[in-house]
Amino acid sequence: MANLPFKSSITVTYIGTATAIIDIDGITFLTDPYFSPEGTEWDVGIATLTSHYEPALTLDQLPPIDVVLLSHEDHPDNLDELSRNRLLDGRRVLTTIDGASKLAPRPGVRGLRPWETTALHVGGKRFDVTATPCQHLPGGECTGFLLTTADFGATGGRPNAVYFSGDTVYLPELAPRVRDRFHVSLALLNLGAAAVVLPGADRPLQITMDGAQAARLFRELDADALVPLHFEAWDHFSQKGKQPVASAFEAQGISDKVYWLEPGKPRKVV
Repeated sequence: MANLPFKSSITVTYIGTATAIIDIDGITFLTDPYFSPEGTEWDVGIATLTSHYEPALTLDQLPPIDVVLLSHEDHPDNLDELSRNRLLDGRRVLTTIDGASKLAPRPGVRGLRPWETTALHVGGKRFDVTATPCQHLPGGECTGFLLTTADFGATGGRPNAVYFSGDTVYLPELAPRVRDRFHVSLALLNLGAAAVVLPGADRPLQITMDGAQAARLFRELDADALVPLHFEAWDHFSQKGKQPVASAFEAQGISDKVYWLEPGKPRKVV
């Protein structure tokens, strides 16, 4: 495959935590939907999760959504009850195998195994979506996603892609496998260095990337643009807010490739 021009337009609207609208030529993908009000608490057994922000959009303010990219359904900061009960019915949803089973019998929900690819036909376009492995909370399933379509073109003989990491720590084996098959034009990475203390443990376990790990992954992917997600407003995040993440990005020389999004404001990133 020769190099081909990138002919799509991509706009991202950050809503909060890992929730964002990715608008690709008018076709909308929604990541990890969370729309509960500020101060909502969730007791998940090993921790109580408390939010300290108001989502930039409410469910009734959403534009029409074509596809939901759900990295995992079993943590409420990635899928809250409002979204589970009001958003997913009658919708195309891609998620984990376990998540698809738990969300049944919704016929639009499809579970993907790591590195499995499925085709979506939406709005006259064909998208190929490949699931990527994650390492999150032990014993649970989580997935990232790589999106390609013909209008994205190619770089170095590889199809250009949009990558949504889902909740994961840095995995050294991830970037080489992605880079062998895809050129990442846009990476949306979940950060925050979320951490929990497991039963019997004497120290917290980190379950999402911090800024330095995200910068390392971004550089190893040789990606073009980065949108940070999932980096503020929750008690279980050990690296909160823009400043420590921005400092890590500056230290690794990628600041000029980062798009910091104002919540609720669409921004063209590609």
